[in-house]
Amino acid sequence: MAKEHQFDISAKLDMQEMKNAVVQTQKEVDNRYDFKGITKEIDFNQGAKTLTLISSSDNKIDAIYDILISKMNKRSLSINSLDEAKKEDSSGGNRKYIYAIVDSIKQDEAKTIQLEIKKLKLKVKAVNQGDEIRITGKNIDDLQTIMSHIKTLDFKSPLVFDNFR
Repeated sequence: MAKEHQFDISAKLDMQEMKNAVVQTQKEVDNRYDFKGITKEIDFNQGAKTLTLISSSDNKIDAIYDILISKMNKRSLSINSLDEAKKEDSSGGNRKYIYAIVDSIKQDEAKTIQLEIKKLKLKVKAVNQGDEIRITGKNIDDLQTIMSHIKTLDFKSPLVFDNFR
């Protein structure tokens, strides 16, 4: 009997690596000359899955965000894991940007992934298991074809392929 092979598609985010990226960003911002003497704050709330950037202007927040993105890229974290929730004025004439941290596949994206797998017409089974989609099949090449096809599609969620057996 042929062995069943499988892998999972999820949107897990390594929170420790994210925390490290935030700490490194804070260190770089504290040492930069163009941020001396102005308000600059980065608040990473792991429980609420939010990231808040506060500074004196939109341009300064954009600069902090760019530094954060570069630190995330160095740690192999997807930039799709940050979703801008809202921009607002803060006290003291400052600006405040709040980003939601995305670490799960949305229901509509999960359905789209399953439809894309069905369009390939391969002998595999895709099962939605809440936060992840499990793909099973007898042929490893079919599973690898699905992985490469899903990677070419543009999804908002930061997709991760794991548990390949």
